[in-house]
Amino acid sequence: MTIRRPEPEFIPAKEMLHRRLLLIVPTALVILVVIALFSLLRPAPKGNGQAFSPASGDPGPDPTRPAVMIAFPSGKATFTPFTPATREPGAPLLSPTPDPPRLMPTPRLEPDQYTVQGGDSLGKIAQHFNISWGEIAAANQLVDPDHLEPGQVLTIPAPKPGSGGPDFKIIPDSELVYGPASTGFDVAAFIKKKGGILANYSEDVDGETLSGTQIIERVTYEYSVNPRLLLAVLEYQGRWVTTSNPDETLRKYPIGQINPYRAGLYKQMAFAADNLNRGYYLWRVNGLTNWILVDGAVIPISSTINAGTAGVQNFFATLLDSSNWKKAVSSDGLFATYQAFFGYPFDYSIDPLLPPGLAQPHLHLPFEKGAVWSFTGGPHGGWGDGSAWAALDFAPPGEAYGCFSSPSWVVAMADGLITRAHDGAVIEDLDGDGYEQTGWVILYMHISSEDRIQPGTVVKAGDRIGHPSCEGGVSNGTHTHIARRYNGEWIPADGLIPFNLDDWISSGNGAVYDGYLTRNDQRIEAWDGRTPENQISR
Repeated sequence: MTIRRPEPEFIPAKEMLHRRLLLIVPTALVILVVIALFSLLRPAPKGNGQAFSPASGDPGPDPTRPAVMIAFPSGKATFTPFTPATREPGAPLLSPTPDPPRLMPTPRLEPDQYTVQGGDSLGKIAQHFNISWGEIAAANQLVDPDHLEPGQVLTIPAPKPGSGGPDFKIIPDSELVYGPASTGFDVAAFIKKKGGILANYSEDVDGETLSGTQIIERVTYEYSVNPRLLLAVLEYQGRWVTTSNPDETLRKYPIGQINPYRAGLYKQMAFAADNLNRGYYLWRVNGLTNWILVDGAVIPISSTINAGTAGVQNFFATLLDSSNWKKAVSSDGLFATYQAFFGYPFDYSIDPLLPPGLAQPHLHLPFEKGAVWSFTGGPHGGWGDGSAWAALDFAPPGEAYGCFSSPSWVVAMADGLITRAHDGAVIEDLDGDGYEQTGWVILYMHISSEDRIQPGTVVKAGDRIGHPSCEGGVSNGTHTHIARRYNGEWIPADGLIPFNLDDWISSGNGAVYDGYLTRNDQRIEAWDGRTPENQISR
């Protein structure tokens, strides 16, 4: 599996959804996430108790892949929300057994060199090499660490050895992702009951006034991070859930990320979710050896923690110095806040989130037969730069560049139920239970509001769902962005379960947005723009 380091720069949801500019002047390129567009919907049958059958002319699913057959008695399949485990009153809350030690990446033992690229910062370079920026500055005798010249060659010292990091497990993996364990949780009722500033808060987010509850819910489904975890983090850092009048700094920066660009609840929670995800998914691919704290301390990562705990440790590493970080990741830190709010975290454990032998269901390319689109983005973040490299990008045919109105259609990649369609995003639930926290889910991003399919619509593979556009997030080129989740976990496009789209298999080459689609002896490479190398059709 390719080990990747996502770009360290944080982009809030609306901006982070795609900084790689598709079909634009190369000098305008940037990095980051999301895509998609749909429109004119062919009337799809509503739930009638009948299982889906293949669309006309479709030979049906490959018998080697699991079929997705959905029956909707009343527009949804039946589903029982998750309830946590019960325990006897007074039963001891034992620390979970440490995971078996995993093989950690070998720490770099010798200095390295790096040539500064345009747009680099010392912090970005330091995060890439998993070392503090102060060590790089000292090794290169940088008078002004904020000033780097493209072409400048930096010596990157080897990380200093440190004692082993904490192995206390804070949360199960199922409490980091927006997965099955979150289906029985009423966010609004919990916030109202606690009565803190969050219960009466509102804020303008992208021209829309959202309540505190709506902001938590929006960050939850955008980043696919569990709302219980977000609320526990918000309480631990800013006391927003139980306190009605926090001090001025916490009112402006409730997570503690003090940066005028990230002021306000939405951007603060987006920062938290993105960094919780980053630790989680880098742990999944064995992509880190240590945490770098804000005071420059280097903390080796314990080989016996789990991905959920790694996500929490990474988040606090972006904000806290050594003493405060050690408390935050101990039994007296976030764990205690979480337990006071929701009970013992591991009573919510679903293990494993990804069943052994999990395989992607049969999926088509996201456009109509006969249309020639451009494969413009290889594996990159599903939402934000921390959410695994779960996405691919496709741009519609035409001669226009930049953001333009496209008559082309994005179509459903499989049979399913549309659960959400708003702000450029369309979510398709493939198991039809109406919960995007369970089973396979597809995100189509940058779908134009014109002709966009409506939530609650049952679709068959090939049904039209909207037109590609620049809507939703920041995108300077009309395209669509597709990503997959299973039980709330982003599934990497370059991992053990790559995209299989009409037998085109996705892969990466170690660089964000670069990669390939391969079918038999054919291979198409991702490019920004329209070139013979990236043309693809069904």
